[in-house]
Amino acid sequence: MNKKIENKTNEKKTKGHSCGEHHRQVEHHHDHHNHYSDVEDPLKIAPHNHRAIIGFDKNGIPKVLVPVSGTHTHVDEHGNEYEHIHGSFTDDYMKAVAEYRKTFPSKQDVLDQVPDPAVREMLLHMEQIGHDTAFDRFDAQKPQCSFGLCGTCCRICNMGPCKITPKSPKGVCGADADLIVARNLLRGAAAGAAQHGMHAREVILMLKWAAQGKMDIPIVGEYKVRAMAEAFGIQTKNRQLKNIAIDLADVLLEDLSRTEPDTYKTIQACAPKERQETWAKMDILPISAYHEVFEAYHKSGCATDGDWKSIMQQFLRCGLVFTFSGVVSTSIATDSLLGVGDRVTSKINIGALKKGYVNIAVHGHLPVLVKEIVKAGYSEKFQEMAKKVGAKGIQFYGICCSGLSAMYRYEGVIPLSNAVSAELVLGTGALDLWVADVQEVYPSIMDVARCYKTTIVTTSDSARLPGAEHIGFDHHHSNKGQIKEIAEKIVTRAIESFDARKGMPVFIPPYEVEAEVGFSLEYLHKHYGSLKPLADAIRDGKILGIVNMVGCNNPKIMYEKAILDVCDVLLKNNVLIITNGCASFPLMKMGYCQTSEFAYSKVGAGLREFLEKDNMPPVWHVGECIDNTRSSGIFAGVAAEFGKNLYEMPFAFSSPEWSNEKGIDAALGFRLMGITSYHCVEAQIFGSKNVIHFLKEATKETLHSSMVVDADPVALGEKIVADMKEKRAALGL
Repeated sequence: MNKKIENKTNEKKTKGHSCGEHHRQVEHHHDHHNHYSDVEDPLKIAPHNHRAIIGFDKNGIPKVLVPVSGTHTHVDEHGNEYEHIHGSFTDDYMKAVAEYRKTFPSKQDVLDQVPDPAVREMLLHMEQIGHDTAFDRFDAQKPQCSFGLCGTCCRICNMGPCKITPKSPKGVCGADADLIVARNLLRGAAAGAAQHGMHAREVILMLKWAAQGKMDIPIVGEYKVRAMAEAFGIQTKNRQLKNIAIDLADVLLEDLSRTEPDTYKTIQACAPKERQETWAKMDILPISAYHEVFEAYHKSGCATDGDWKSIMQQFLRCGLVFTFSGVVSTSIATDSLLGVGDRVTSKINIGALKKGYVNIAVHGHLPVLVKEIVKAGYSEKFQEMAKKVGAKGIQFYGICCSGLSAMYRYEGVIPLSNAVSAELVLGTGALDLWVADVQEVYPSIMDVARCYKTTIVTTSDSARLPGAEHIGFDHHHSNKGQIKEIAEKIVTRAIESFDARKGMPVFIPPYEVEAEVGFSLEYLHKHYGSLKPLADAIRDGKILGIVNMVGCNNPKIMYEKAILDVCDVLLKNNVLIITNGCASFPLMKMGYCQTSEFAYSKVGAGLREFLEKDNMPPVWHVGECIDNTRSSGIFAGVAAEFGKNLYEMPFAFSSPEWSNEKGIDAALGFRLMGITSYHCVEAQIFGSKNVIHFLKEATKETLHSSMVVDADPVALGEKIVADMKEKRAALGL
């Protein structure tokens, strides 16, 4: 390139720049050494081709550009053609991160725009009493570390920490950006698999112990035990329920902890054959959950696996063990032990808190002890104990997934909030005791609890809080036979706390609604007779497609509003929404899970016709976070009615506000099933062209799915709709 062209490039590169849609920064790569030649298909670049690879949209989100073959030019606003060059990719993605940070809302933005007035009032109340919140702390962290957002900071070994810059393109050990980003992402996925895996182990063991008589709880879900045992090839005829349950638990535990390679039984029994064949071809079938988490930390350690592609292969294996041991197995064991539950109407939101009662909140993810606590608290014995100290009775509330699991199984458990706003619930001063088991329990709740003398009780050895009382199982579960005594001790402690807290000021914003919940696969079969009516509505165009709307929350995007904004676009376009987990709270609180005129006014004419005649809400609430299994079961059933694979159907997974490690795996699990995932929050991958390409483009060829991110919730919803229309066209609909 001569000097004249280079100068013109520098003058024009910020004008008339149109390499695809909405790009701020685009790299055009002259690959004389073809250092991508060992990467298959979309990544492979022919020598000397001038080819677009990675760009960034107006909000700094990385996008894979449509490849350009051969030399090309650009046209400025005056019609002049020119070639141009950019600086390094590092410069590009650092500028993109700066743009992305500008999209992060402030606490004031949340106060101005949060859809739930109860959240707004509680944020102001917390200011008045001098307590910070997640939104205050998020503001205090700004500007967030660029290297952290890019994923290019490595602190795995003590030669570092190392970061990738134009001056230092490799870490001390020689790890480049691709390897560092991939290792960080893998470790997040491994942590997510471990978290849901621990949940799985707890519930599966309790199913086994109940069957063995080692834990004094009944097995409620006999139908589930027998149905799943048959799916696994376990003999059921002329056998006692307890023996079938033991065998089923043993199979699930084997998948969780197998050391010698063998068939992963849960995948064999529960995954579509087409998917199993796909995963086998990709060599990502796992050995066991424990092994793949071990191997993830082994491979990603210092000076072990130096190939980013090998790291990402292990990333996919972690996604499979998260899905089939962490989610599917957990769901099987939970429904077997506690029953599936049914459709119920539940009160929701902070205004449902009751003054004058012994108020107990259950917070976390482990449902078995919660069941016994609720059972004890609602017994005549403990209701009378409460009244003797001046209470009107005992009332239970749910935070996060423990509440969601309980609300459609046990009458009178009122869900209040997801994890991010848990401290706002404590800030009402209305809670006497808070049961915290595992996951999504922020340590910040202790500061608010101390202010209001609310007793915090931890119940799992996995999750302790400084200053909390511990009343629960020990590390070895040697006291598993005392589950009823543990539950009664916790309820007794709540009554004592009520008595000690008399006169404590209470502030409860007056906002509560009702929500319809409990739309399991079993309920839909009972309601419709089969999934054929749902499939027919898709064929007829009354339903454009189905989305599973899930995920935790994240102050990087407008709290709870992002979820509603995506859903508004979907419902208007006749997309049916299935929801569970923390993302379901704004949908419940703001009336989307009702059969009301307000709810129906949100939906398109076709979807409204389908729903209204059967008294079904626009958003079907299926349960807690592990109940992604219920959503995937609905997807599979509808696909079977079409005789199609999941990836061919107009289905989508969306977690607009995802934040934690489990959120990485939840989306990955659906992509592994061939269902594209859609998000408003980007992963920490800006620094690696190869990892970006892997997640957002390359898996389209292998898994028939990809990861789509747009910081604009409305644009994300429109993208989901557009992609569903493409799927429908391919089906001839």
